[in-house]
Amino acid sequence: MEGKAPIMRRSALAAIAVIGSASMLLAGCSKADSSSDNGKSAGVNAATKGVVNASDKKGGTLTYELSDVPDSFDPGNTYYAYMYNLSRLYARPLMTFKPGAGQQGNTLVPDLAASKGESSDGGKTWTYKLRAGLKYDDGTPITSKDVKYAVERSNFARDVLSLGPNYFQQFLADSDTYKGPYKDNSADGLSSIATPDDTTVVFHLKQAFQEFDYLVAAPQTAPVPQAKDKGVDYVKHIVSSGPYKFESYDDGKQAVLVRNTNWDAKTDPLRKPLPDKIVVKLKVNPETIDQDVLAGNAIDLGGTGVQASTQAKLLTDPAKKADSDNAYGGRLVYMAINTKVKPFDNVACRKAVQYAIDKTSVQTAEGGPVRGDIASTVLPPDIPGYQKSDVYATTGNKGDVTKAKDQLSACGQQAITTNITARSDRQQEIDAATAIIASLKKVGINASLKTYPSGKYFTDYAGVPKFTEDNNVGLMMMQWGADWPSGYGFLQQILNGKAISQSGNTNLSQYDNSDVNDLLGKAIATEDTNERNALYTQVDKKAMDDASIVPLAYFKVLLARPKATNLVSTSAFSGQYDYLNIGTSK
Repeated sequence: MEGKAPIMRRSALAAIAVIGSASMLLAGCSKADSSSDNGKSAGVNAATKGVVNASDKKGGTLTYELSDVPDSFDPGNTYYAYMYNLSRLYARPLMTFKPGAGQQGNTLVPDLAASKGESSDGGKTWTYKLRAGLKYDDGTPITSKDVKYAVERSNFARDVLSLGPNYFQQFLADSDTYKGPYKDNSADGLSSIATPDDTTVVFHLKQAFQEFDYLVAAPQTAPVPQAKDKGVDYVKHIVSSGPYKFESYDDGKQAVLVRNTNWDAKTDPLRKPLPDKIVVKLKVNPETIDQDVLAGNAIDLGGTGVQASTQAKLLTDPAKKADSDNAYGGRLVYMAINTKVKPFDNVACRKAVQYAIDKTSVQTAEGGPVRGDIASTVLPPDIPGYQKSDVYATTGNKGDVTKAKDQLSACGQQAITTNITARSDRQQEIDAATAIIASLKKVGINASLKTYPSGKYFTDYAGVPKFTEDNNVGLMMMQWGADWPSGYGFLQQILNGKAISQSGNTNLSQYDNSDVNDLLGKAIATEDTNERNALYTQVDKKAMDDASIVPLAYFKVLLARPKATNLVSTSAFSGQYDYLNIGTSK
């Protein structure tokens, strides 16, 4: 998940100018004190260890801000970690993560489903029963057919909805022949998803998938009534299954959510909806977001952390620092090397890049150690399967010009001209790319920086193989967070050749190694957790040997703690605060 990531995935961002003093985070009620009950700060990293400002008080307006526009509010067409997080307020998947600090937030629990999946056929068949009494915001009942349809539209209409992952397309039994709900004229739809009654949904897979409960925790399993689906325009009139519904949606500017009166707390033990209204503002200047968070007027929806200018203020002021959280979240900052663009189709040219980069300068450009430790593996230390290794070690992590030039010679090159992409609204990513360009120039690799907006980075630019090949894009900046907390949840969408898609692609390297593909398939079918993790370690090693990814930093997010209640920094959503139960005041 791009942090999605991504994180998931992928990882994230924030949004619009403050509309005077009336746009207070806590409109209509007193501000929440960002301190503990005794008036003192909860302390540095308090939200990574427990709940800060626990409260059940209802009321007020909660404002989120984002510096760009999200890929989509549509739960079936999104892949950023912050949208996975936020979407649970209006879209309930079969499973989800229980709110909890740090690694506690990786606990998987039933959501729309009444219990975890029942596995049979060695892990190739998974059955879920829905809770009783579920309704949409218009009062109509939610059925298993709506869950089936949600999966069909999100995975089998990639020409219409291309932004989410395609796991179901990869693993459902008859996925190779199904044309998708917008082209299929039959009434039955995808035969590998059965709905024997209105409360039962059964998934039939090509192969055993021992982590399937994690897969159905994606918002792609949040129900969608077929009669209300408008394809890409569904985002304008999303039907809610959660405690909030859309009051208004102004594309690229703002979304407003209010209470869903047809949501029944008896069907939902996880959520305690506290604010009366939630406002999501888009395209807000990143530094304005920092100011609003510190002033108690907003929450940074993107969850990527404060800007460089704010970071210095946060870390040098003891009071401000005490109200901050600096956490890992299963994320990696890296640069993908495009294996389909010459001369990087030659592994020696890719190794030249690996040796050339001064990772210490990249770490400094990113904001220093508080933004992450220098990385040398694909898997971050907080993801199962990680094993310490450094195939391309250089003294002080400053790069090695001699070794880089030797590899250039080995691939028959003296100089290379290429392009490197970064997201235009992520200054730290741009700064890191600039540092990389300086390193590469020393060995004869001349890279020009091309920047594109986050909301279209995967749909129009870096995530479109034809675009990268037509525009000589050999290098792409990326940040990735685990889709779920396992080696498979981290590696599959960025290293498996089967995950490559023609738009919305997250395997930016277009890396397709049959050994890696087979190892990932073997791992996910392996019931024993330790054996599975050992296979993920092997995948990591092979990918590094092939030099398809340049790990830069094991990302840590530096969050200024907003003046709100029930704040928990959770690993499941890349170190962001869990948005499920945040309130406005104590």
